[in-house]
Amino acid sequence: MSERIVLGSDHGGFELKKELSEGLREGGYVITDIGTHSTDASDYSDFAHQVARGVLGGKFDRGILVCGTGVGMAISANRHPGIRAVNCSDVFTARYARSHNDTNVLCLGGRVLGFGLAWEIVKTWLTTEFSGDPRHVRRIGKIEAV
Repeated sequence: MSERIVLGSDHGGFELKKELSEGLREGGYVITDIGTHSTDASDYSDFAHQVARGVLGGKFDRGILVCGTGVGMAISANRHPGIRAVNCSDVFTARYARSHNDTNVLCLGGRVLGFGLAWEIVKTWLTTEFSGDPRHVRRIGKIEAV
C-alpha cells in the first residue's frame, strides 16, 4: 500500500501545492487534496485543522501544508495534540525533523520556496525514517505530555 498523503493550502500556497501534488502522484503516493483550489483569498487555519484531524484520525499517514510562509500552517496544525508539524525551508531540517522529531506534518512557504527546493524538501521528508533512538522517543514523549 502506498503512503496516504493529505495536502492543503491557502491561496498563498496554492500554486506550489498544485506542483507538489503532481510530483507526488507520479511518485506513487496516494494524494488527497483538500484545497484550496484557487488563488482566491482563504484562511490557512481552516486547511491546517482539517489536515491535522485527518492525520490524527488515521485517514492519512502524513500531511503537507502550504501557505505564504508556512508559519501560519505550522502554528495552526501544532494546536492539535499528537501533531508534530515542522515549517521547513531546507533539506537538512527536513531530514532531522523526521529522524529526530518524527514529524507528521510538513509546512512549506509558497512565497518563500521555489518548486525545485520544495520538491527536494518533500522527498527528503517523506523518505527519512524516524530513528527510534530512545533519547528522541523520550523527548517526543515530553512534548506530548504537556
